[in-house]
Amino acid sequence: MKFPQIQIRTYDIMIDLQIHDPVQKIRQPRATQHIEQPAAILEINTTPGKLKIDSSQARRDIGMIGPIESSKNYAEKGRQKVLEGMARRAKEGRQMMENAGKDLGRQTIQNIAKQNHGPKRVPFNIKFVPSVGSVEIEYIPGKTDINITPQKPKIDVQVNKPIHEYTPGKVTGEVLQYPRVEIDVIL
Repeated sequence: MKFPQIQIRTYDIMIDLQIHDPVQKIRQPRATQHIEQPAAILEINTTPGKLKIDSSQARRDIGMIGPIESSKNYAEKGRQKVLEGMARRAKEGRQMMENAGKDLGRQTIQNIAKQNHGPKRVPFNIKFVPSVGSVEIEYIPGKTDINITPQKPKIDVQVNKPIHEYTPGKVTGEVLQYPRVEIDVIL
């Protein structure tokens, strides 16, 4: 005895898909910025130095003196010489008075003349002109104050939004073969 046979055939679906990929573009423009740096405020205060040079003593040492001081010096020298002359004459008068009764009149006058008009020795020595330390120098140093006030930078930044372009993808399909099942009975 023969049994009938069943033959089953299946067919899968066949689809033709057309896929269009999505397109996405993203651009980020640079930020717009403006930076400005103001100059620092600079203040400089200066007190000038002072230099004082007093050369009046050196000028006196070499004989360069003013007319007022010169006339004072000459007046003082004249007064001194007058006093010396008065003292000398008083001394000579006393000598003549003391020797008057001793018959020494002529000899006394000769002695007085020898005292006044004999050879005189002039002192000789080396003299430094002007004298050491006769120029006085005084210096007062100056002073400089510097004040700096820094200024903060001015920064202006504008952030630009990103530019986003998007084209969505697309899928289209067509069924070429539908699924089916065929069953045959073979006797």
